[in-house]
Amino acid sequence: MAFDAARAIARGGDGGAGAISFRREKFVPEGGPDGGDGGRGGSVFIVADRSASTLRSLQRKRHLTAASGGRGAKAERHGARGADLRVVVPTGTMVYDEAAGTLLADLTLPGQDVMVARGGRGGLGNRHFATSTNQAPRHAQKGEPGEERRIRLELKLVADVGIVGLPNAGKSTLLAALTRARPAIADYPFTTLEPNLGVVDLDDDPFVLADIPGLIEGAHRGIGLGHSFLRHVERARVFVHVLDASAEDPLAAYATIENELALYDVDLRDRPRVVALNKIDLPEAVTALASLQAHFAMEGLPCIAISAATGENCVALAREARRVLRAEQAKPPPPLATEELPVLRPRADETFTVKAEKDGYRVSGRRVERAVAMTDLANEEAVDFLWRVLGRTGVTAALERAGATAGVSIRVGSDELPYRG
Repeated sequence: MAFDAARAIARGGDGGAGAISFRREKFVPEGGPDGGDGGRGGSVFIVADRSASTLRSLQRKRHLTAASGGRGAKAERHGARGADLRVVVPTGTMVYDEAAGTLLADLTLPGQDVMVARGGRGGLGNRHFATSTNQAPRHAQKGEPGEERRIRLELKLVADVGIVGLPNAGKSTLLAALTRARPAIADYPFTTLEPNLGVVDLDDDPFVLADIPGLIEGAHRGIGLGHSFLRHVERARVFVHVLDASAEDPLAAYATIENELALYDVDLRDRPRVVALNKIDLPEAVTALASLQAHFAMEGLPCIAISAATGENCVALAREARRVLRAEQAKPPPPLATEELPVLRPRADETFTVKAEKDGYRVSGRRVERAVAMTDLANEEAVDFLWRVLGRTGVTAALERAGATAGVSIRVGSDELPYRG
């Protein structure tokens, strides 16, 4: 099972409720309201870290919930803020909003993070609702529910050099020969089901090497877990194409992989590569070596004959791959696309819609939904205040235009209340 993709439900912590309290001191017989505010709920962050290598932990824990904020207290004491939840993922993880299908972040550098679920606001204590006509308000806000979002994560390895080739060509053996990585190695195809990373520390000038699981014909169409494997080659600056030189037709094998790379992403066709003619410890490879070297020389591709099993010429291959990598890194970056002028749109918080339903009306809009969710609908004084807020924001007028009459059900988010016409 591959651990380079995961889905989860992220939920920010609920905000703490505001307090209903009044000053009660010996020489202050009619003290005013002093209810403190609730604390904001914690938020959920996805954080890139080099210490993580797979998304395995998120396949075991699908619900990511941050802590809720504390309740307000008397004497204007605020509730504690809920602790954020920071979920560590490998560098190279792409985070998507699954419902919208949009990319939230591409975490390519260690320490980068993205907030995927915001914590709810803390409710205001009753001291905020005192007016000249209501000097002893007996209502406070509930905390705002935390944001909930379904997310999808995909890992695309961030490697300088990617090792590609057919199954059983010797890619994992080469990675083990050049780094401290210890991938699974066996003499049958598809031993590697997850990509492996290793650091080639050569001449005090290291680079990151990735062993991409073996590709087969049709991989660009998803055959043989092709898409799961192919996405890991996209970030590599240079390819080392490992060929089994002892195979019956190494050039056909080379053409198969190159064709699959180009069909998956045409830009991969121009990615620099070094050809590694592997298994020269076998007689069949020695026999084919001269013709293969002549073929790649005509194509202008660097070609190194190696034996990953014995280590022969592996260091020479690493130096050649590093030379090509450094030359690629020295090239000036492509010019940035001209930025478009920003389009100014109304804030989503300020807009709302009113829709007639079979037995009432539904009002949708972030600001309206927040106001209702933070109101104690069992407290008549709080409901009175809510309708004043809805009147100021234009919701009441919109309901009247839609034909709402007194007593009809108004649904906002998961709450329902009768309309006051």
